[in-house]
Amino acid sequence: MKVVLFCGGLGTRIRDYSENVPKPLVPIGHHPILWHVMQYYSHHGHRDFVLCLGYKANAIKGYFRNAQHSMYSDCLISDFGRSVKVIGETPPDWQISLIDTGVWRNIGERLVAVKDHVKNEEYFLANYSDGLTDVPLDEMFHAFRKSGKVGCFLAVRPPFNFHLAEFDEQGAVSRFRTSQQCDIWINGGFFILRNDIFDYIQEGEELVVEPFNRLIKSNQLMAYRYEGFWRAMDNLKDRQILEELVERGEMPWQPAARKLMIAE
Repeated sequence: MKVVLFCGGLGTRIRDYSENVPKPLVPIGHHPILWHVMQYYSHHGHRDFVLCLGYKANAIKGYFRNAQHSMYSDCLISDFGRSVKVIGETPPDWQISLIDTGVWRNIGERLVAVKDHVKNEEYFLANYSDGLTDVPLDEMFHAFRKSGKVGCFLAVRPPFNFHLAEFDEQGAVSRFRTSQQCDIWINGGFFILRNDIFDYIQEGEELVVEPFNRLIKSNQLMAYRYEGFWRAMDNLKDRQILEELVERGEMPWQPAARKLMIAE
């Protein structure tokens, strides 16, 4: 399946990291978070990507145009750097369509802008490009296909704890609970969509607002609930948490790291 990655947002909550780096290129360890997301899909056999660009589009284009196998593999260098031979396993052969969908468009508009790039796909994947998970994608897809619905999103528990207050019309508090005590699920930003999704999107609409509400009314939206690892990089604190996982070698979103963790 093709994978549509939304890479055009302004990323205002993490802009303090750098004004020159778009959010998808903010590094987690030695690689941008976008690379980690693409590696996840590549592991599951999905290597045809459509990137919806916007803010700092040229930076993302430059990253991929300048990327070389030797950046991500062991290599043998000779002739003063003019000869580079990759040793061992080479990086996956990704096909990447870099599509400038405009700076000010929302997610729904960006998806419509690349409609022609997925027109031959009965199903396709989509992602916000700022979150990591170890959800079993094949199982998620099989459950979705069996449901016969048009849309599916990954539903996860909030990774942070907050307090919820319940009160009556006069403002008197009747109950005070933590989020961990409640059955709360949020959108994890990993989507599987049938091509019929475009019948539910009208001009200027945000994907998970009006279109998803139409899917709900038609009983065509499914949530795949998952309580394993998931973390989004919404701000600098989130990046620090992911960075610390990488430094410890605990990267559940990467198959090789998962195997190492299990072996230990």
